[in-house]
Amino acid sequence: MSLASPGRSDAATSTPPRTALLLAPGDDVAVTVVDVLAGTSVALGDTVVTASSDVPRGHKLAVRPLPAGTQVHKYGQVIGRTTTDVAVGAHVHAHNLGMDSVAHAYEFGTARVTIPPATTTRTFEGFRRADGRVGTRSYVGIVTSVNCSASTARMIADQFRGPVMDAWPHVDGVVALTHDSGCGLVPESEGGQVLRRTLRGYAAHPNVQGLLVLGLGCEMLAVQGLLADLPASPDTLVEHLTIQDTGGIRATVRAGVDVVRTMLDDLETRRRVTVPASELVLGLNCGGSDGYSGITANPALGRASDLLVAQGGTSVLAETPEVFGAEHLLTRRAVSEAVGRRLLDRIDWWQDYVRRGGGTLDNNPSPGNKAGGLTTILEKSLGAVAKGGTAELTAVYEYAEPVVDRGFTFMDTPGYDPVSVTGIVAGGATVVVFTTGRGSVLGAKPAPCVKVATSTEMYERMREDMDLDAGRIVTGTATIDEVGHEILGLVLDVASGRATVSEELDLGRDEFVPWQLGAVT
Repeated sequence: MSLASPGRSDAATSTPPRTALLLAPGDDVAVTVVDVLAGTSVALGDTVVTASSDVPRGHKLAVRPLPAGTQVHKYGQVIGRTTTDVAVGAHVHAHNLGMDSVAHAYEFGTARVTIPPATTTRTFEGFRRADGRVGTRSYVGIVTSVNCSASTARMIADQFRGPVMDAWPHVDGVVALTHDSGCGLVPESEGGQVLRRTLRGYAAHPNVQGLLVLGLGCEMLAVQGLLADLPASPDTLVEHLTIQDTGGIRATVRAGVDVVRTMLDDLETRRRVTVPASELVLGLNCGGSDGYSGITANPALGRASDLLVAQGGTSVLAETPEVFGAEHLLTRRAVSEAVGRRLLDRIDWWQDYVRRGGGTLDNNPSPGNKAGGLTTILEKSLGAVAKGGTAELTAVYEYAEPVVDRGFTFMDTPGYDPVSVTGIVAGGATVVVFTTGRGSVLGAKPAPCVKVATSTEMYERMREDMDLDAGRIVTGTATIDEVGHEILGLVLDVASGRATVSEELDLGRDEFVPWQLGAVT
């Protein structure tokens, strides 16, 4: 990146304040880091551009004249095509920039970067499970097979909220994982398989040391179907109840409370041990993105991802509709053509999926994204893939599939935050880092969720909801590398038991939202 400022400071030793960033040589637009008023002179290296209109912070400023129909570049990549003539110094946004159909010539493995192993082994304090995996939390999970048992599950879990848990200080809590489906959904359908895979992923999660599967008793997605050959660790305590067989809601709540209390007594005897960072599975996600996401929090998280890969760990990028337009950058990093083709197959699936629904994949960014300075899905996607760093892409998974490959991986999920994070956690992510520009709030029980703000202004405004400020990259008080190291350090602390702000607020139960697909009969 090159930095832009309004001019030289009078004091030779002082650093002029930044006004805009030019992200790559040859870019047609710069990103403002303050509100720029019409008539302001903005220095871009050896060039000075005078703003011809007001440009809000985080938005785009034209650095050269752009006639109608011109492809516009940011990050060195095409982000759209002008819909009108754009003068130098003009605000570039939805009023003069539209989507562009970019035909990529896909390459496979041509930009592979093998991250060298770290010279120093990082560690954290985790729960070593009997199957060899490592958890970052110790939860009793109440997994419901059907929506009909959701209220009962919450009644049981609610008996273990607040000070009552002081009796089990080495257990992180009891969480009811409820959903809106499970009956009327054909189990063999695509939607039925996705739901079953998601529920089994949570039931077998290394952060779930005690499991109660709760059903009604007559649903299509039956309790025994979830438990059959469950790939849970042998030391997971597993029980199941059905409301109809137990005698109704009240009887089931009483029985469930007894079951959970017995599990808690057992789990209280378990302790954390020192384990290498290679045992972490890190979920990479974002929501409420803005014009800073792709230049602060996302590349810093990408740096943290690379650092974890260097330790031998695993990271998981997701949100397929929000890598659309930047997927060619990921295929170039694939370890094989087969891995790259698997990503393109998922893109093709999404093209067909939204077409059948009467939409298109460029029906994005959201109103909040646009208010923050993002104009097209191409621009948003280029910033979003920065969360994946530079490491080679080792595997591509379907929604909620178990993540078994180490290194940097990708999971096919929707862009909707709770659904996407649910899929990643079902795949085995033991910590999630969530970057946000507008100020999204999210939890991800049973995995802790670290929230990283893209701007200092938002971080200060929502300080009680954010874990880390990446906006210092824009103000010049920290580099991407420095913040990336901070993120990994925070992840290791959180993996060792440090509570995130989401956990302090007890978030994460209602954000369990499995992806619903298929016909309901």
